[in-house]
Amino acid sequence: MRRREFIAVLGSIAAWPAAARGQAAGLQKVGFLYPGPRAAVGARIDAFLDGLRGGAHRVPEQVELISEFAEGDPARLSPLALSLIDRNVAVIAAVSTGAANAARAATSTIPIVALDLETDPVATGMIASLSHPGGNLTGLFFDFPQFRTKLLELLKEVMPKLSRIALIWDPNSGPAQLVSVESGAAAMNLTLEKFEARNVAEMNQAFEAARRADVDAVVALSSPFLGANARLMAELASKHGLPAVTLFSAFARNGGLMSYGPDVLEIYRRVGAIAARLLEGRKPADLPVELPTKFELVINLKTAKTMNLVIPPTLLIRADEVIE
Repeated sequence: MRRREFIAVLGSIAAWPAAARGQAAGLQKVGFLYPGPRAAVGARIDAFLDGLRGGAHRVPEQVELISEFAEGDPARLSPLALSLIDRNVAVIAAVSTGAANAARAATSTIPIVALDLETDPVATGMIASLSHPGGNLTGLFFDFPQFRTKLLELLKEVMPKLSRIALIWDPNSGPAQLVSVESGAAAMNLTLEKFEARNVAEMNQAFEAARRADVDAVVALSSPFLGANARLMAELASKHGLPAVTLFSAFARNGGLMSYGPDVLEIYRRVGAIAARLLEGRKPADLPVELPTKFELVINLKTAKTMNLVIPPTLLIRADEVIE
């Protein structure tokens, strides 16, 4: 190779990393820490990315999403949070109480946007207040544990003689919801049979045990695991002939009797929009926590007819969606 050609090649090699560094300088990394399985969360990540794009961030040109999944094992959340920090993320989106606490334990400087439908963030000390969170965490919380009593009231409207209920809950989500439903059931003179479901095997066992316990109906509480497996819950409720209600609309749309709760994809979009504001330099300490504002009641009339249940007209009128 001639000396002139060698110098030209050497110059192009030296110039390439500089250009690459220039592109990388404009690229921001966002970590996404999820406690459940990768396979169950595709639509939710898409909604989260829609929220980022709504903040005028181009994906993947300007933002790289780095996702970590605990696959249902809470012990994995802490090392996965540390892994995101090692990869120099600018923001961490943490789904669930466990993920938010793991991220908080891993960093006090990187902004965290939490999505937590099970926890009172002020009472648990995660934030100072809803309007001024303080620290490095903000996000979207469903701070209405008493809302779960509405699920009991909906079942009571459909089944006036309701007396015995199976309560399916995920202990990883914490006790706040459980305490609220226990209180509501006592006020309504309802007997609760409680069954834990932290994984698919336990969910199967819970529905089988509920059938053997001869309950009138099932209430499934909120958790990332249960929400991600709403279709399976609907299949199990149908298999065992159990009228059931939960927060997740995918449950009713896939054959469960009823659902009433926040629009799940909308709240992931909102969390994406909050992450976009943090990327733009807003401080989480001063960025108010958001609460769900849109709720939807979905009734599967086809399932009701299969179970010989009559849905009162007053309830059908209130429904946002009726599946016939």
